[in-house]
Amino acid sequence: MPAPVPAVLDFLLARRSRPARTLAAPVPSRDEIARLIAAAARVPDHGKLAPWRFIVLTRPVLDRLAAQVAARGAELGIDAGKIAKSVAQYRDSPLAVAVISAPGDTGRIPLIEQQLSAGAVCMTLITAATAQGWGTNWLTGWQVYDRHFLREGLGLADHESVAGVIHVGTPTADVPERPRPDPAALTDWPVA
Repeated sequence: MPAPVPAVLDFLLARRSRPARTLAAPVPSRDEIARLIAAAARVPDHGKLAPWRFIVLTRPVLDRLAAQVAARGAELGIDAGKIAKSVAQYRDSPLAVAVISAPGDTGRIPLIEQQLSAGAVCMTLITAATAQGWGTNWLTGWQVYDRHFLREGLGLADHESVAGVIHVGTPTADVPERPRPDPAALTDWPVA
């Protein structure tokens, strides 16, 4: 018989994201971030490849990225509103961790499994930070699909991509619960 830990399930059933714009300082310390990353690195990883890595984005780096997003968006002719929203992601964030999908070319482990592992890292990082009382939000945006921004802004190699930018900070506002999907409507129970 399994040994249940009902508090963990209750926590997962109540977990929620916080809008990034409602996160502020203080943020986790370097040691706290290292512990959260250690928890995130315990995800399923077929082949033990660790097909992901982390870039911790502190305030000076976030300011630089905000300026690069503004310049690159203008260069690409992106709508001013979209640019402003993406700039705010970096300008207003107290701290973020970019989870980088860095798949290995093994020939054994399908690319999709490596990418899904990176997604699991994002969710585990969010869960670990939330369990420690921090507010979190997983964001992306047009800029993380732009090879120029990835190379110049984040220093990514050509085979790497951003699985998610996880914003972490102190929640400053209560936000209403959002509608959740009905699990029963999304679940099939086939008969043999």
